[in-house]
Amino acid sequence: MIGRIKQLISLMIAGWAVMSCSHHLVENQSLVENLMKKHPRKFGKLIKDKDTLEIQIIYTQINRDSLNRPNFKSFYFHVDSTRYFYPASTVKLPQVLLSFEKLNRLHVHGLSEFTTMLSDSVYAGQESVRKDTSSENGLPSIAHYAKKILIVSDNDAFNRLYEFVGQRETNDQLKKKGYNMRVLHRLERPLTIDQNRHTEAIRFVRNDSLIYSQPMLVNTDSIKPRRRVLKGIGYEKNGKIIHQPFDFTYKNLYPMQDQQLLLKAVLFPDAVAERYRFHITESQRKFVMKYMSQWPHETSYPAYKKDKIYTDSFCKFLMYGNGKKPAPSNIRIFNKVGDAYGYIMDNAYIVDFKNNIEFMLSAVINTNTDAVYNDGKYEIEKIGYPFLRDLGKTIYKYELKRKRSHRPDLSAFRLTYDQ
Repeated sequence: MIGRIKQLISLMIAGWAVMSCSHHLVENQSLVENLMKKHPRKFGKLIKDKDTLEIQIIYTQINRDSLNRPNFKSFYFHVDSTRYFYPASTVKLPQVLLSFEKLNRLHVHGLSEFTTMLSDSVYAGQESVRKDTSSENGLPSIAHYAKKILIVSDNDAFNRLYEFVGQRETNDQLKKKGYNMRVLHRLERPLTIDQNRHTEAIRFVRNDSLIYSQPMLVNTDSIKPRRRVLKGIGYEKNGKIIHQPFDFTYKNLYPMQDQQLLLKAVLFPDAVAERYRFHITESQRKFVMKYMSQWPHETSYPAYKKDKIYTDSFCKFLMYGNGKKPAPSNIRIFNKVGDAYGYIMDNAYIVDFKNNIEFMLSAVINTNTDAVYNDGKYEIEKIGYPFLRDLGKTIYKYELKRKRSHRPDLSAFRLTYDQ
C-alpha cells in the first residue's frame, strides 16, 4: 500500500514537471503570440481575426549592461510596414519635435518655444489665433501647444505646429532622417488637398514687439503617395453611405516600426543612429519626456485636473484602456496614442520604479468591423480599449517575472512634474 502511494506521488510530481515545462515560454518570434495564447478568453478571437482586425504588435525588451547602457530586443506579432493603417494622433509627436528643431535652426534672438505665437488667416480654410485662455498668460506658444499635444492629444494644437513647420519641411525632414512616414493634413478640419498645402502666416511677439514673422508657407510640389490606398466597402459623406471603398491615399502615414523607432530616438537618443535623432536641446527633450508622462491631474495649465474627462488613464490605452481609476504612483508611461476611423493604437515606453522594470510596447487594431468608414460606428469600446489594456497588462506581468543580469538605473526617467 505504501509503495502504491509513493508511486502515485511520483507520477503526480512528474505530471507537474511536465505541466511546468509546457507553460515555459521560449523567447523567440512567437513570444507575443504565445503570451496571448495563455489567455484565450481575452485574445483567442483576436488572434484568429488578426488579419481582418489588422493587428500589429511590437514588444521590445530592454536589458542593461553593467554600465546601465540599454540593449533592445524586439518581438513582433503580425507586423508589416506595407500594410496601411491610419495613424491618427500618433503623428503629433514628430510634429512637436520638428517644431523645436525648426526653432533651433532659425536661431533668432529672443525666439523660443515659450514666445507668444500668433496665427493669421490669409488663405481659404485658415483660422486666426490671437489668444489661448488655457495657458497661464492667456497667450498661445509652441510650448503650450506641445504640452496640450503630449498630455491629452489636442488636435488644434497639432494643427498649429503643422502650420509653423509647413507641409513640405515636415515631410522633407522626416524623410531625411530615415522615417517612412508622411504628414499631409491637419486634424479634425475637413480641408482640401490644396488648403492643406497652404499654412497660416505666423508672428512671434513679445510685449507687442515683433520677434519673428513667417509668411504663409506653400508646398508647390505635390507630395504623391507611392500607391493608392482603398479600404472597406463604404463610407459616410454628408449623412449618406457611399458604397465604395474609402480612399486613404492622401491621408497621413506612420508605420508601427517607425513609431517605436522615433520614440526610442527621444527617450534613448544614444541608442539610435545619428540620422534618426532630432536636433533639440536637452531641456527641450526633457520637456517632451515630462509632458508625455505627466498625468492630467498634475497639470495646472491647462486645468485638466478640473475636467472629469481627463482621468489619469486618459490617452494611456496600453495598461489602462479607457479606465477611470487613478494610476499607481510607481508607474509612468511615456507614450503617444491615436484613435480615428476605427483604428486605435498606442506607442509606449512603460517604466515601473518600484519593481525596476522597463519595456517598450506598440500596438494597433482596427475596430471598424462593418468596413464602413467615417460613420462613427466602431467597436473601440468593445474591442479596442480592452485589447490594448489586456495586452499591456500581459506584457507587464511577463516583465515582472523576467530575469535580468543587471538591475536598471531608471533615475533618468524620474522627472519633476507641475504638481
